Amino acid sequence: MNTTMATDFLTRCFRPGETIALLLRREQPVRIVQRIVRLEQVTAPAYMRWLAHENASGVNVYVAANPLRSGSRKRTKECIAEVRHLYLDIDSDGDSRIAALRASDIVPEPNAIVATSAAKYQVLWSVEGFDFATQELKLKQLASAFGGDAACTDCNRVLRVPGFHNAKYTPPHPVTIEYLSGSAVRPDDFQLVSELPPAVLPLRGSLPPSATGKHTHSEQDWAWVLSELSSGKSATQLTEELAGRRADKPNPLYYAQRTVDMASARLALLAGTSVHDVIASLEARHAATLPAALCFTRAREIAQTAAHMIACRKLT
Repeated sequence: MNTTMATDFLTRCFRPGETIALLLRREQPVRIVQRIVRLEQVTAPAYMRWLAHENASGVNVYVAANPLRSGSRKRTKECIAEVRHLYLDIDSDGDSRIAALRASDIVPEPNAIVATSAAKYQVLWSVEGFDFATQELKLKQLASAFGGDAACTDCNRVLRVPGFHNAKYTPPHPVTIEYLSGSAVRPDDFQLVSELPPAVLPLRGSLPPSATGKHTHSEQDWAWVLSELSSGKSATQLTEELAGRRADKPNPLYYAQRTVDMASARLALLAGTSVHDVIASLEARHAATLPAALCFTRAREIAQTAAHMIACRKLT
């Protein structure tokens, strides 16, 4: 065990005087103990020695990603004081997904990457300016875009503490951490998709009237792109035109690429093309401009989202 690493991690994540939640879990037989304590209590040498002793006996050590309200006795969502971190659990194909994330231009550089076991990771961003609804939305978008665990979207989620061992394995696997950035990031630093085309929009033709009788710019773009693709216009030409039309967007090219890719994926799936072939087509479209790992991750996410849109429409 490396209690110095654990102490450093906790003091980076939390401020002096804050209340945090520790979770101690033994796998066989299952036993879970939760401790609500002040940061200074956890980082005291005697407490760290006790955690190391528990870990050595087969207990996994976790900490809640966000601080608790003072006086809290539980780790419920209502007890969370503020959003301090975004996080992404990557449990499969970890190395390629981490490479894709680090090469991506749609998310800021993570503050830290925790290696929880072989090719399994937890990615952390220190954040400010997030409310709970925005955090949950971004966590879902991160999991969708980079193949993370979709269940890890709660504000009271726990993370493994670096410096201790992952006791789920024999022999136990050391949990380590790599720090990449010391800056906190804000919601606008994440250019994850915020305007997915509505699942119930018709394939072609006019849009149903909204409550105001008007269509949003994004709805107009979506209908126009579908119509142009259906008439045979190339995706490359259409992307350039849409980017030029939507200079009001923070990243017009990314917005245009995603809209055109999503529309072309949807059209292809409705025409009977397999998801596998749609992914391959999207990969080929961007192979010259994106790293291979990122190209595959984005293509898969778009194809899966398009398939989900079609499924949702069939249910309406």
